Amino acid sequence: MVHLQFLLVLAVVVNFWESGDAKFGEKGEIGPRRRRCLDGSTPRRLKKRERPLSVDGSRGGEICHTFYPRQSCCYTRRAHQNLHLRDARIFSVTNNTECAKLLEEIKCARCSPQAQNLFHSPDIEDAADREPVLPLLCNDYCREFYYACRGHIPELFQADVDEFCLYFGRRDSGLCFPDFPRKQVRGPASNYLDQMEDYEKVEEMNRKHKHNCYCVHEMLRGLRQPVGIVNCGDGSQRLFILEKEGFVRILTPDMELIKEPFLDIHKLVQNGIKGGDERGLLSLAFHPNYKKNGKLYVSYTTNQERWAIGPHDHILRVVEYTVSRKNPSQVDPRTKRVFIEVAELHRKHLGGQLLFGPDGFLHIFFGDGMITLDDMEEMDGLSDFTGSVLRVDVDTDCCSAPYAIPRNNPYFNSTNQPPEIFAHGLHNPGRCAVDKGQIDINGSLLILCSDSSSKNATARRILQISKGKDYENEPSLFELKSSSSAPLVGGFIYRGCQSRRLYGSYVFGDRNGHFGTLQKTATGKHWQEKALCFGSRSSCQSSLTGHILGFGEDELGEMYILTSSKSMTQSHSGKLYKLIDPKRHQVPEECKRQVQSPQPLLTECSRLCKNGHCTPTGQCCCSPGWEGDFCRVAKCEPACRHGGVCFKPNKCLCKKGYSGTQCEQMDRTIRKENEEGILDQLVDMTTYLLDLTSYIV
Repeated sequence: MVHLQFLLVLAVVVNFWESGDAKFGEKGEIGPRRRRCLDGSTPRRLKKRERPLSVDGSRGGEICHTFYPRQSCCYTRRAHQNLHLRDARIFSVTNNTECAKLLEEIKCARCSPQAQNLFHSPDIEDAADREPVLPLLCNDYCREFYYACRGHIPELFQADVDEFCLYFGRRDSGLCFPDFPRKQVRGPASNYLDQMEDYEKVEEMNRKHKHNCYCVHEMLRGLRQPVGIVNCGDGSQRLFILEKEGFVRILTPDMELIKEPFLDIHKLVQNGIKGGDERGLLSLAFHPNYKKNGKLYVSYTTNQERWAIGPHDHILRVVEYTVSRKNPSQVDPRTKRVFIEVAELHRKHLGGQLLFGPDGFLHIFFGDGMITLDDMEEMDGLSDFTGSVLRVDVDTDCCSAPYAIPRNNPYFNSTNQPPEIFAHGLHNPGRCAVDKGQIDINGSLLILCSDSSSKNATARRILQISKGKDYENEPSLFELKSSSSAPLVGGFIYRGCQSRRLYGSYVFGDRNGHFGTLQKTATGKHWQEKALCFGSRSSCQSSLTGHILGFGEDELGEMYILTSSKSMTQSHSGKLYKLIDPKRHQVPEECKRQVQSPQPLLTECSRLCKNGHCTPTGQCCCSPGWEGDFCRVAKCEPACRHGGVCFKPNKCLCKKGYSGTQCEQMDRTIRKENEEGILDQLVDMTTYLLDLTSYIV
């Protein structure tokens, strides 16, 4: 009996020993996991003299000691050397970059007491064939590693971020790297809540960080390279999403994407396929009085067929359209009016953003097009608008000119500068934003733009656009000190209702997903930069993925972010996120507004002017080829031949037997009858001549 009791106790002890690390595993795991090193050995408790060992066997392993201070698989130099030799090619990035820091961390995964489960998970179908170069990475960490290292280790990143993390990432909520309670070892983090003191306190830490961080909620996916999102301000609370290929889509307040595009100009738009090529649909701005006049303005790049002479790669065009008189969810393409055309030499630093200020004037932003002084000296035909901000008045009563020049433009009477220019000296402007509720101390509009510096292509700055300033020499509002060299996308000045602590801040970011805010100090004379922290998926239910392509805001001032994990224009990998303050309910009652249904155009001119455009006073200016009241009478030049009647510009309604644009072609029957008639006339004439000859003889 004593022996039987001893055997039972021994069996319980053995079972407890084998499943003892279940309590150390992740919360919610059903089966126990045996702690094993990568070579199958058992992890060992480290002695004090062994703890400084790094993963390659050298001294100075404080990072790995921070990760695994008690138990580790890195306690023999032989194991370190084998691991180091096998992965020397992958882990050879030694320069002081974010990628090198992440690789130093990932090396420590081989020291994990769960190393065998991290590198050979039984849940992965191809685990037996998997080369254990990287451990199974947690989703947020995997994406961070992808974007930080793909430029340093190109042979490892042959797929996009989703495919890469599908192979090297954790597909479920099981064990993944980092699988440890870690402290911050990479410096301040801006996008991840990774300052965890204990695994059991994750939720507590998330609640704590909600006081300092924000969340993003995924609203829509499947977009094709979205580059901007705007609202029309008519009370309908619709969002208009710009896709680079040349489409504008409508997203209803119920988050339904209307199938038919609001505007389809993809046949006119010349877009770039490769990454870094900025050509395509660039910007959209609705007229401040859009609810009544239905006018909107778009900028895009198109081919150079019309400009056969001159050095250029493409044309940047600004065009006015008017919404359909019958369908408020579609633009009437016949209302197209070209405002400005600019020939450009290169495919980067294009700018092209459009925005209206409270003054009612349209601002147009142009980049420097990467044009050098040599380009300007050697080639003629380059635009004088390069690197400038234009300000024009689109509400002109003159039918012959698309816009007027505001008299208070700084170069209104200048002979050296075009009168449209409001400021110049820009290089690569990203998103520019106007604070419609604020003016600066000089009484001017507060317009903020992200830009790059000419002296250093990687230097990034925030500009406050003011009348007549030359930002080639003018000091910036703020010089960013971040180590990231990704181009700034820009942002908006938050004037929403949902977040009180973000109110009045300029929110911006760069293409690689680094975000920040600029907030005025207590004195109101200076701006202070703060990192914008985003919570992880566990605390916010969703996290940002992909490159940052654009920002937007709705009618209530709430902010949105557009991303895409692929650079291909036709790829359906674009996503739309909404910025949320986790301290408040998503839509507080005081922030709700009643949605109004979009209405047809209200003015008489908008309803009746069929073949022209309306001025602010209600005059219908006819398009070429039309005349009369509300442009209903077509004029033909030259006039119709053979009795045809004009019914379209340069198009005649021909009488029976004639065809062609000007009725210059005869049908075969008429031609045959005419030929037979001519022959009869020739016979009669010949007979008459013979008779006359015989009479004379």
